[in-house]
Amino acid sequence: MAFEKILFGIQSHRATVTINRPAVMNAFDYQTLRELEQAFRDAADDDKVCVVVLTGAGDKAFCAGADLDEQKQFLARPNDYWKWFGAFQNAHEKLRGIGKPTIARLNGMVVGGGNEFNMSCDLAIAAEHVTIRQVGNSRGSVAAGGATQWLPIMVGDRRARQMLWLNEPISAPQALEWGLVNEVVPKEKLDDAVDAMVEKLLHKMPEVFRYTKQQTNFWKDFSWAMTIGHARDWLTLHADSAEVAEGLASFHEKRAVNYGALREPNIAGSSPDGPWGQYARTCAHCGATRIPDNFQYCGNCGKKL
Repeated sequence: MAFEKILFGIQSHRATVTINRPAVMNAFDYQTLRELEQAFRDAADDDKVCVVVLTGAGDKAFCAGADLDEQKQFLARPNDYWKWFGAFQNAHEKLRGIGKPTIARLNGMVVGGGNEFNMSCDLAIAAEHVTIRQVGNSRGSVAAGGATQWLPIMVGDRRARQMLWLNEPISAPQALEWGLVNEVVPKEKLDDAVDAMVEKLLHKMPEVFRYTKQQTNFWKDFSWAMTIGHARDWLTLHADSAEVAEGLASFHEKRAVNYGALREPNIAGSSPDGPWGQYARTCAHCGATRIPDNFQYCGNCGKKL
């Protein structure tokens, strides 16, 4: 595969995979996920590669999660989300099952799905300016692609709920205290710290390490396997929901989320059943069905309802 949205290089037994989309804070879209999967596969299959480092381009973001411009299309075609999530699932499974140690080089903000890639790696080293944040409950998505499964294992139940429910950023030193990263260093020393960690890992027996990793992955793999299929289907069914629509709209319009409209009918023309009410009206002129309650005109023939 010719990579367009990531960088992939091998040097001195180390493979470095870089999400190369700095203009969108290294957010990932479908193509990026497919390229990540292939890069992880290439690293797994290459016997010269002993350690894999995952990072983001620039120094502002490791990864800001899913590309919300792409996510808008699922409001109209929610079944396509199932395909997108399959690419997300495959990339994570190839990363976790790579059979070699992996390091997340956290060079900037780590948000949502970016934190799930952080947690998919075995170890993490963060620059001291980094913040880590889950945002799903504020933006219309459930962090069921790893965060809901792995955060309780890594930082404890109460801290996981704090991150997943309140959606407040935590600093790199706090992440270190909680066990979400292994090391925090000044930005200018990040590469030196990663190099030192890689060097330590190179001086380990590869076959013994591979099985040690397999066993250490037990709780991650178990929680993932028990929930990921359900998460994929549930998130697909809700890809065109009112909450997703409001989360995406508020992001693109750079405004606060109207949480009240999602709880109370007839506030701001919305409804708990959907952004335009229930799909319950029928056009008396052309017979079109499933027209939202709040529509005043038929979207098929254009006549007043």
